[in-house]
Amino acid sequence: MTTATTPNQTQLLTTGQTGRAARARTRRPLRVSRVIYSALAIVIALGWVFPVYWMINSSLLPNRTLQSFIPTFFPVNGSLNNYANTLADGTFFSALGISLSVTLIAVFFCLLFAFLAAVAISRFRFKGRKSFVLAVLIVQMLPAEGLFIAQYKMVASVGLLNSVIGLSVIYTAAVVPFTIWMLRGFVAGIPADLEEAAMVDGLSRTQAFLRITFPLLAPGLVASGVFAFLQAWNEFTVALVLLPAEAMQTLPLWLRGFIQASATRETDWGQVMAASTLVAVPVIIFFLIVQGRMTSGLVSGAVKG
Repeated sequence: MTTATTPNQTQLLTTGQTGRAARARTRRPLRVSRVIYSALAIVIALGWVFPVYWMINSSLLPNRTLQSFIPTFFPVNGSLNNYANTLADGTFFSALGISLSVTLIAVFFCLLFAFLAAVAISRFRFKGRKSFVLAVLIVQMLPAEGLFIAQYKMVASVGLLNSVIGLSVIYTAAVVPFTIWMLRGFVAGIPADLEEAAMVDGLSRTQAFLRITFPLLAPGLVASGVFAFLQAWNEFTVALVLLPAEAMQTLPLWLRGFIQASATRETDWGQVMAASTLVAVPVIIFFLIVQGRMTSGLVSGAVKG
C-alpha cells in the first residue's frame, strides 16, 4: 500500500536534506582547518624541541663526529665521556652552589619586596602612589649595560665584590620592578570584597588578608617567582662584572670556560653541549615542580590588570 506524500511533507523533507548537506559542507572545511592548524602546531613544537634534542644528542657524541660535514641525528655510538670530562675537575658543583645561592636569595627577597609593593599600590590610596608606579615603569626601561659602572663602584665600595651577597643584591634590585608590575595584576584581580566579608565575620584586616587573599595569590607568586628565577639563573653580564675572580663563578660564567680559551686551543663542542645540558637540568627540574601552579597563575593574572 502506497502512502501519498503531501506538498508540506515534501517541502520538509527537502528542507531537512538541504540542511544536512549544508552542515556537512560546513563541517568539512572545519575539519580541514583543524588538520592544518594541528600540523602547524606540531611543526612549531618540533622547532622548539629540536635545539634541546640537538644539544643532548651532541653531548653524547665525540668531538670528531661533531666536526664532520655529515650530521649525526641519533647517538647510536654515543657515550657519557663528555659528561665525565666536564665533571672531572669539580668546578661544576662549585658554580652550581654559587648559582643556586644567588638565585634563591634573589628570588626570595624579590618576591617579598615586590609582594608588599604590589599590595600597597593595589589596595591602598596614598600620596605619591602614581609617581611610584611611574618610577617602576621607568626603571624597567633603563638598559642594564648603562648601570654596570655604578653597580660595580657601589658593590666595591662596601667590599662585596666576588661575593654571593653582592650579586644577590644587584639581581634583586634588577628583577623587583618587573615583578611588582606582574604581581600588581594578580592582587588587583582579587576583589577586596572578600576581605571585607571576612572582616565582617570578625577577622582583622591582617587575618583576612592572610587567610583569604594570600592563598588566592599563591599561583601568582609562583608565576612571578619563575620569571625571577630564570632572570637570575641565566644572567651573565652582571655576574661577569661583579665576580672577576676565577674561583667565584656562576654557571653561565663557568659555561664560558668551555668555549675556545685561546687562539691555539680547539673548542670541544661535545663538552660544551654536555656542560649546557648540565646547566639546563636544574631549570627543568624547577619547572616540573612548579609548572602546574605556574599555568594557573598565568591564567588568573590575565583577569584584571
